[in-house]
Amino acid sequence: MKITAMEQTESVSDVLCDVCGESTRIEGYGLQFGTLRASWGYGSNHDGERYEVHLCEGCFFRTISGLRRERMVNLMFSDDDQDLSDFGLVARDDFFDDMGSTRS
Repeated sequence: MKITAMEQTESVSDVLCDVCGESTRIEGYGLQFGTLRASWGYGSNHDGERYEVHLCEGCFFRTISGLRRERMVNLMFSDDDQDLSDFGLVARDDFFDDMGSTRS
């Protein structure tokens, strides 16, 4: 016997960028955003704190650019010649996230 009932479920209808406040919804393609996440554990100055920041595409790449610049400054006088053009990039042409997801 099949019993049916109407039940309410909660779903994400939009994600706003935590930096600029704009919607990350792209018409016809859904939500397109990046996430900066941290979970600090025992021994850190922020033990027990968790952070999650949602970023639109523009703000995400401005953030990555700032981090890349910081890395470049930190290595400025190093003998290591580092190519930072793909800083943070873990996959390319992975349209369906089928190359092994790093998201949890």
